Amino acid sequence: MRAQVGGFLDLCFDPDRACEVTLQPIRRYGFDAAILFSDILVIPLGIGQKVWFVEGEGPKLEALTGQEDIARLTPETAVEKLAPVMETVSKLTATLPKETALIGFAGAPWTVATYMIEGGSSRDFARTKQWAYRDPKSFQQLMDILVEATAAYLIEQVKAGAEAVQIFDSWAGALSVSGFQDWCLEPNRKLVEKLRAFDPELPIIGFPRAVGPLYQDFLKKTGVNAVSIDQGLPTDWARDALQPHGTVQGNLDPQALLAGGNALDREIDRVLETLLDGPFVFNLGHGIIKETPPEHVTRLVERVRRSSS
Repeated sequence: MRAQVGGFLDLCFDPDRACEVTLQPIRRYGFDAAILFSDILVIPLGIGQKVWFVEGEGPKLEALTGQEDIARLTPETAVEKLAPVMETVSKLTATLPKETALIGFAGAPWTVATYMIEGGSSRDFARTKQWAYRDPKSFQQLMDILVEATAAYLIEQVKAGAEAVQIFDSWAGALSVSGFQDWCLEPNRKLVEKLRAFDPELPIIGFPRAVGPLYQDFLKKTGVNAVSIDQGLPTDWARDALQPHGTVQGNLDPQALLAGGNALDREIDRVLETLLDGPFVFNLGHGIIKETPPEHVTRLVERVRRSSS
């Protein structure tokens, strides 16, 4: 499908092809839910930042360098510019089997901001952290813009038919404890508040990856219904600290899925034995590894279904 278009973002903004890519794993594996095919960096694009993808390197952005760059951002244009994504959601709503839920998603403000300031991926997020420490006022302006644009974007996804939304804060684990409070917890709380004002019953999943025991604060204080947990979080801790307060989603190691065989079976059983008695959605602890044999996914689905039934 990607070979039929000019690049990754072209695929994201082609409703027919994005719909097809979303449906392919549903046809093959019969998952309980589909997640919209898109990318977290459509938000910077929607508010006026230049974004592109380089084959073999990943995303590139025209990096923000100061207050004047923030002033040029236009959160009010996000929904209009991202209209093709909502068309994809509408097509999926009309096409998916009735028993298959549709999850919309977006990146969380902190994680999206790191890409906007670093100009792409980063190991240490030094430029972003220095900006936040040295000029918290202008960094807060950027956070507020991202909260506004992301809320509007997710609300439009729900209007188009998404039945739940997930907020990916993939780089939350890079923050200090105080940074977590200021730049992960608070922006996500504001974002959830705006979504709740639109639909009080909307299921919202948060994924503040690699924050350890701070997952508990995130679940209790942001207002999400569920948290995705990474593979580094002990499942017995998640059972005791998180499941009394909401749903847990996760946390199979993607490397176990890549390995397959008995190792995969053991890891599946370990997760299920600990978390299956509480509110739980089986999932990976992070993204699937592209070299994963599709047969391993089939094995996973069959084993989880046997256990949960």
